[in-house]
Amino acid sequence: MRLHSQLHLSHNCSLNLPIMFTLLYPLSFLAALITLSLWFYFQQNKGLSRLLRVVFFLVLAVYVVSLGLQSGSWDAKWTLLVRDMAIMAVVPSLLSLVRNRSWLFFALLGAGIVSMMLVWNRFDDKLTASEPEGEWELLLELKEGSQLDQLDKLTHKYGLLYERAFLPQHPLDTDLDDYFLVEIPENNEDQLDAISTAFLQNAAVDWVEKNDIIQVAPMVEVPTRTNPQKKYGVNDPGLDFLWGFEEMDVAGLYQFFRESGVRPVKKSLIAILDTGVDGSHEDLKGNFQSTNAKYNKDRVGHGTHCAGIAAAVSNNALGIASFSPDNSFYSVTSIKVLNDFGSGTQADILKGIIEAADLGADVISMSLGGRSDDQKQLAYQKAVEYANKAGAIVVVAAGNDGAFARDVSPANTPGVIVVSALDTLLQRASFSNRITGLSMPLAAPGVSIYSTVPGNKYKTFNGTSMATPYVAGVVGLLKAFKPALTTKEAWEVLNKTGAATNTPEETGAFIQPGKAIRRLLDL
Repeated sequence: MRLHSQLHLSHNCSLNLPIMFTLLYPLSFLAALITLSLWFYFQQNKGLSRLLRVVFFLVLAVYVVSLGLQSGSWDAKWTLLVRDMAIMAVVPSLLSLVRNRSWLFFALLGAGIVSMMLVWNRFDDKLTASEPEGEWELLLELKEGSQLDQLDKLTHKYGLLYERAFLPQHPLDTDLDDYFLVEIPENNEDQLDAISTAFLQNAAVDWVEKNDIIQVAPMVEVPTRTNPQKKYGVNDPGLDFLWGFEEMDVAGLYQFFRESGVRPVKKSLIAILDTGVDGSHEDLKGNFQSTNAKYNKDRVGHGTHCAGIAAAVSNNALGIASFSPDNSFYSVTSIKVLNDFGSGTQADILKGIIEAADLGADVISMSLGGRSDDQKQLAYQKAVEYANKAGAIVVVAAGNDGAFARDVSPANTPGVIVVSALDTLLQRASFSNRITGLSMPLAAPGVSIYSTVPGNKYKTFNGTSMATPYVAGVVGLLKAFKPALTTKEAWEVLNKTGAATNTPEETGAFIQPGKAIRRLLDL
């Protein structure tokens, strides 16, 4: 919890070269302007005029090179070049009109030089200030009371750019408002490790970590498994393809709701942080709550598939169903944190967690992640803590490397429920990461999972991405009955009521929604 009202919202620095190169540009321009003016003045003196002409072209060459070495976009540099050439054309021509009055010529030349020196930095900063490319390589946390100008030495040395990373609505609940994105110019990107080390040695810095790239696994369609339809009491035709419903006894869950008459305290909200969600899909729109119109499209299909697993509209004679038999238990929303190619950065995902928490989401479902070189992911942990304080439970995929989820972020973040994938034999899917060593693991079906995709269509995919929204859905049920339920309490209910797998130390307990609801309600 820190309040840094004195910190700048952004801090762009255009110096990414040694100071000598930075000064060379204005000095060479002034030298060129002076020699050109004197050349005009001494036209009648052939020897001196010839010397000034040679000096002018040499200085002009230095000016052109120094301009090219300045940071900033080439559009800005062309703007400066046009401006400078105009000044070089106009000033000597005007001064030549008073060539016969030496005192006036040199007085005007001197006044012009002084005036340009006074306004130079202010004018050029607006034109040459580096524009961020959006490739923010690092996440930096400043210490309480620190300011970005305390990093000026590093900033100037490497040409760094800064932008405030996060703007949580409740800054008193977190340190996330102290985080800044750091962009390293392309010519210094090979110095990333050295820059990180230098930051950590600076007294103004609390923490720095890489802004890792996150990529969802390729969407490869697989054969759909067909089961004889059980008597679920709902009319969704795609239930024939939901083999996991039989293994999770969803028929028993629906029957419990019908016979017990229990009603939720509230309609909870599940936020899908992904590639977006096709909110107009025929089997989602009845349960979909729009957060932002730009999140309601999905060119990849990954987010829409996850949303259908978690919260498809049940009993509408279309497609599939979810754990909510009459759609009064929870709704689903989309927060787009991955682009139309299925990738994003750690900062994008952290912003999504904060946004979901600020919107009042009860469950945050993240079917994403990636391996990280950092020993720990402090920013992820702080984002999860912020979400927990807002009442949200965070559910994360274990990953599809067939290795260990402890090496994957955000699955290895303290405070999240991490989900492994089971195959149709209820064994750990060969691709699923093992959850060994993590504190709150669970398992759900993740092979041959049939669900919604954009354009009112349905497809079948494999992945821990598919297992995760099953867990998010059942957590949504629990939160509908007990809104104050914490992550630890929800996991304990699901863990104690879950079915054992052949390798529980690798998968966690296999969720059983009906048993979990009964235990939660003590029925």
